[in-house]
This record gives sequence, C-alpha cells and structure tokens, in this order.
Amino acid sequence: MLDFYTIADYQMKPDFPEKIGLEFAGQLDFKTLNRLQQKGIIAQQFDYHTDFRLDTVMTKQTLQLISDKRLEMDADVKRLTPILDLANSKQSGLVAYSD
Repeated sequence: MLDFYTIADYQMKPDFPEKIGLEFAGQLDFKTLNRLQQKGIIAQQFDYHTDFRLDTVMTKQTLQLISDKRLEMDADVKRLTPILDLANSKQSGLVAYSD
C-alpha cells in the first residue's frame, strides 16, 4: 500500500512519518494509483514503489482537476478525494510512503 500523510510544505520529509507526528491521511493500492495515472489525475512521474510528495499547490490543483474532468463519482477518485480533502482542510501537502 501507498500510505499518505499530511505535511507542511516547509517541513522536511522524515524517513518515518512517526518521527515528527505526521497525520495519516489514507492509502491507495497499486491498481488504484495506476488507474488514477491513466486518467490523468496523478502524474506518471510518481512511482508506487518510491516515496513521493505533493505540495499544497499540487493537492489543490489535483482537486480542481477532478472537478474540471467531472470525475467526482469515479470509484478511484472517491478513494483519493478524502486524502486530498484532508490535506486541503489542513492547508498542507501530502507525502506518500511506499511500504
């Protein structure tokens, strides 16, 4: 699974999210991430097997993209939206850890 945690843009990414008390935001499996990439919601540059980060601007842009493409009811998007919504409500970015 790919585990997402909220993180402020100014914070350095720790090796382990527990080190600095990052808030767990949700998970995506490999197939879901792949389908979201095929739909153009998540960029191809992000690899399931490698940790990556989305800053605050990217999380907001992704939510806007979902709205623009009218994909709110898509099953894969429904798995991603709560993760993005939490980051947006905290005005933070996300860091994804591959486990």
